[in-house]
Amino acid sequence: MSALLVAGTTSDAGKSIVTTGLCRAFSRRGVKVAPYKAQNMSNNSMVCLDRGGIAAEIGRAQWIQALAARATPEPAMNPVLLKPGSDQRSHVVVMGQPAGEVSSRDFADGRRQLARAAYQAFDSLSDRFEVVVAEGAGSPAEINLRASDYVNMGLARHGAVPTIVVGDIDRGGVFAAMFGTVALLSPEDQRLIAGFVVNKFRGERSLLAPGLTELEQLTGRRVYGVLPWHPDLWLDSEDALELGGRRTPLGSSSARVAVIRLPRISNFTDVDALGLEPDLDVVFVSDERGLADADLVVLPGTRATMDDLAWLRARGLDRALRRHAGAGRPVLGICGGCQMLGREITDPPGVEGPPRTVPGLGLLDLRTEFTPDKVLRLHGTGGYEIHHGRVLGELVAGNVRGTMVHGSLEDDAARAVYLSESLGIGSRASFPAARDRRLELLADLVEEHLDIDALLSLPFAGAPAGLPVLPPGASR
Repeated sequence: MSALLVAGTTSDAGKSIVTTGLCRAFSRRGVKVAPYKAQNMSNNSMVCLDRGGIAAEIGRAQWIQALAARATPEPAMNPVLLKPGSDQRSHVVVMGQPAGEVSSRDFADGRRQLARAAYQAFDSLSDRFEVVVAEGAGSPAEINLRASDYVNMGLARHGAVPTIVVGDIDRGGVFAAMFGTVALLSPEDQRLIAGFVVNKFRGERSLLAPGLTELEQLTGRRVYGVLPWHPDLWLDSEDALELGGRRTPLGSSSARVAVIRLPRISNFTDVDALGLEPDLDVVFVSDERGLADADLVVLPGTRATMDDLAWLRARGLDRALRRHAGAGRPVLGICGGCQMLGREITDPPGVEGPPRTVPGLGLLDLRTEFTPDKVLRLHGTGGYEIHHGRVLGELVAGNVRGTMVHGSLEDDAARAVYLSESLGIGSRASFPAARDRRLELLADLVEEHLDIDALLSLPFAGAPAGLPVLPPGASR
């Protein structure tokens, strides 16, 4: 089994970026490579087909990584997907299909039960691909969760997978974080840590060199390279951590798009294509003032439609939306946002909590009824559906429009028509082309700044022999 695990000192350290870049770089060298993440916690997901042709749901990051690897996305690449429904409970997707819920209280037991599916998926990919590039989750040094871990060092131990640790130097403290990550691990886990990658470096490389040298001396492990920060490097995000920085530069924009940042926002990558348009300024907002000068308001998807609708009302955004629509300005609701725009939402089976019925915003003449069965459907244009609610009624009322299809704006032709009809402007961007350019840029940076030959040798040769054990791991 030939695999490499990309772990990180923290969440959002750059694991997804490095994994994606390595997938494309290895693919460039003719390697049949597959991405993998044992467990992903994200409300940003994507529909693909399993090996039997059945629609399935996986994390969007792994879907993008499959594109980078030039592989067909499949559920085995993200066998366990947790979709937070509240602060305490998450909906579970196993091999692309709904599998109940897990709470923080039974999280450890749930992880042990899910590990079998994750390992089976990993073994299947390992049998069918030359190299599996696995992405960890959070930090491998979460010692309170190590006993039931199957995403980081648990996976590494399962397949004797050599591991690199990525650290985000932009956060500060990267050397301590890297050393401490290794030192907190057990001796058995430490022996699989082959080395490090520094991410998001800005400045003069020569000033960093002494620290890299000392880190190598202290740990007995090499630094495989330093990825620079690059303004055009963003990829489809896995979670809402990056929302604060998601806006287009001000200046030439002629129209302002306000996206309501719902507490349980999901699939907010639906508006990424709008962010590429040079004539649009896309911002995420959470209060009435944010809608005041908007030309277009987007009400995005959510994992908890009823709760987020109550949040929206509590902040007065319902009134602001009605004023916006009443002034003849366009509103677009996507999936859960579309359901909110209707007259009524009812949940007889209790999909989102106790069975109940709540009034919608009344901007569209439609009614939503939740059903136990989840709809997973791919559309020919590249759009996809992921939802429980069955929507009955009209999806268009003058300047207000709803759709249950995620990704519809990524289709260049469909986006051009919508912008023309709603804002009277044309489209001047190609989303598929821009995505591929970003993947190529990432691969270029990885090839230039990381030792790709050494990293590609790790899946076949394993972690270097004789790696030292650092305290306090030696005493555990």
